[in-house]
Amino acid sequence: MRATTPTARKPSAMPEQEFDIRDNRSKGLLEAYENGQVIGRIAYFTLEGAPAALVAVHTVVEQEHEGRGIAGALVREFYAIAAREAVPVVPLCPYAAKWAQRHPDEAPEPPAELVAAAKEQLGKSPQQW
Repeated sequence: MRATTPTARKPSAMPEQEFDIRDNRSKGLLEAYENGQVIGRIAYFTLEGAPAALVAVHTVVEQEHEGRGIAGALVREFYAIAAREAVPVVPLCPYAAKWAQRHPDEAPEPPAELVAAAKEQLGKSPQQW
């Protein structure tokens, strides 16, 4: 899966740049690429069982790329992927959770039982994240 998302423009006259967002489901990574390099990522897993859910665990943007809207673009695409797959998102990552609170129209709140199940599954293999 490949999506091109324009970065947020800083107040300066900086030219607009583009980066690609790619879902590497087998590794549990949603990654932002620029010039062939990973500049940001969301680590996630798919909640086992029914209903399934995508669980955001950690969002990271490389320091030299911070402040360009990359993390927000990653979280927005993460929710878009979930919407296309008709599954909810459980934002255990603090950044994703705050983003969801600021964008309730794009980030529906997951049912409490899914949040509990996601935390339980994460607790079974915390070293993975």
